[in-house]
Amino acid sequence: MIVRVLLLTALLLIHGELRADPLTEKAGFASKLIIYLAKGPPNSCGTGCDHWIAIEGKVDSDAASRIRRFLRNVKDTQLPIYFHSPGGMVEQAFAIGRLLRSRKAIARVGRTVVAACGSGTQVDDACVKIKTAGGEVEAEIVTSHAMCNSACGYLLLGATTREVAPDAVMAVHNSKFTLVFHGHPSAGQIAALTDSGIAKANRERAVFIAAMGISHELEDLIRTVKFENPHALTRSELYRFGIDARSMAETAWTLQAADRPYIRKMALAKKPDDASFRAMEWRLFCENKDRARLMFIREFDKGAAGLSAVILMAGSEKPVSFGTFPARMATFEAWSGTITSAAMNTLFAVSHLQMAEATLVADGKTNQEIFDIDTNGLEPAWTKLLASCPAPNNAKPVVASPGPTTAPAQ
Repeated sequence: MIVRVLLLTALLLIHGELRADPLTEKAGFASKLIIYLAKGPPNSCGTGCDHWIAIEGKVDSDAASRIRRFLRNVKDTQLPIYFHSPGGMVEQAFAIGRLLRSRKAIARVGRTVVAACGSGTQVDDACVKIKTAGGEVEAEIVTSHAMCNSACGYLLLGATTREVAPDAVMAVHNSKFTLVFHGHPSAGQIAALTDSGIAKANRERAVFIAAMGISHELEDLIRTVKFENPHALTRSELYRFGIDARSMAETAWTLQAADRPYIRKMALAKKPDDASFRAMEWRLFCENKDRARLMFIREFDKGAAGLSAVILMAGSEKPVSFGTFPARMATFEAWSGTITSAAMNTLFAVSHLQMAEATLVADGKTNQEIFDIDTNGLEPAWTKLLASCPAPNNAKPVVASPGPTTAPAQ
């Protein structure tokens, strides 16, 4: 009964989170665009990757020349670039985007959290000084609440490889056109100059988007979005426009702070028959130092029978035994299985896990699908979680409900 309550709670959370407003994050940003080198734990920016370039803050009037000078001294063009920016000046963004295209850059949306900044805001004067002092800083990447909005999107489009995590946001809107007059122009002159300026801005944006190999549908959409009300691109739009071409987008395994901490991983997978995506989530709880519980939550189409079996494999091993009766609510279902702490090493030993799903279809037959998920972040997150686990002889059932966090844009 306790496990089923937990499953239903998770279904309620994911059901609400998938419809959450992805633009509610109001974190502060540096007043101008800053760029620096960062280093994290092994595999912190992907398999075999622990160094990256961070670009964050508002795109200001001197941003392009500053970024150009910095990148001139970075010889490794394969270092991924992580963006976290609310936008800024469009012309500067176009220039940076073209620069990144010339480098064939790899770009992602993510916040770089620098350890030396402590519990500060990451944008206070002391922290900005640390980031821009030169050299490399110790940091970690957080995709939750990360954004590349407005003009920042043109930086992202400039890269040849672009990735937006399921819990990060890329939002677009039409540009704000501002005229500065000297003297006393007539209303007709103001209207004519405004129309001319907007038309020029639209042409320049359309040319840039086309040059970056992005579908004209993005330009068509941007023209309809008011400056005051940005539109967060859905996963289907990111895929259809050619911005993020991955059929499977996933987050790292990350430790979530809650009354009962747990480890979370999210993914959005393209459906085989169209360009829409379905949401999936994994939650790993520590029941005691000898046993953990892994929950798998997934979205399925209305009218579908749902899954009849779920298996998680690590190479040839099957370390998790899921139950046979999932909890269901609306278009979501949740499976739960136990895994021993000793068996967790099986998961750490591989870079990818395999999920096998058997689904009942309308004619009574069973379709089977196998897909991979990576293990990035799992081992360090588990090490931290294990430290808070009770001993086996005084273990208590998992009854706490994890609090909601920002969900992937659909």
